[in-house]
Amino acid sequence: MLTAALLGFLLGLRHASDPDHVVAISTIVTRHRSPWAASRVGVAWGLGHSLTIVAVGGAVVALGLALPPRLALSLELLVGIVLVALGVSNLRSASKAPHAPDVGNDVGSVAPLGRAFFVGLVHGLAGSAAVALLALAAMPGPAAAILYLAIFSLGTVAGMVAISLGVGAPLALASGSSPVQRLIVAGSGALSLGLGLWVVWRIGFTQGILL
Repeated sequence: MLTAALLGFLLGLRHASDPDHVVAISTIVTRHRSPWAASRVGVAWGLGHSLTIVAVGGAVVALGLALPPRLALSLELLVGIVLVALGVSNLRSASKAPHAPDVGNDVGSVAPLGRAFFVGLVHGLAGSAAVALLALAAMPGPAAAILYLAIFSLGTVAGMVAISLGVGAPLALASGSSPVQRLIVAGSGALSLGLGLWVVWRIGFTQGILL
């Protein structure tokens, strides 16, 4: 049991490093200028992700529910749409005049934390069924599987905080001048936009969700 719990935590850490997670959190973190703000964004993202993993994954485990394949693909498509929206938001922010205020840089603002929480919710919804099936395979019963989901979620929160600090904070600390800050924000936005469009194309058109 202890080994399975440790495995769940480690898999949660690894899950946090999925490319779409890293890109999504980077678009938010790079609009901050302090490690403290970056870590708060990571916690908010991780909590949103954990909420849907435990709630939806727990329902799958406890009630034997199964997400229809088309619904699962639709949730993945929503991840792509969110990535596109984050990318566009960062590109618009980077195009502002240097003196224009940007709410994302306000450490005390609730807006970036709410944005991170919402993005975490969406990513958690898209991955909850797969994580629940993994929990069922790894644990001897439903109660143990739900505990596994909770430990997995803790690992994801820890992983997102580490990524926020390890990726976003150094970039933010290096951006002491407005041109550099805007370049970082624009770069993260372009990456998010590109990945989001690829996800939308793959899920929406290649796999036929939008056709």
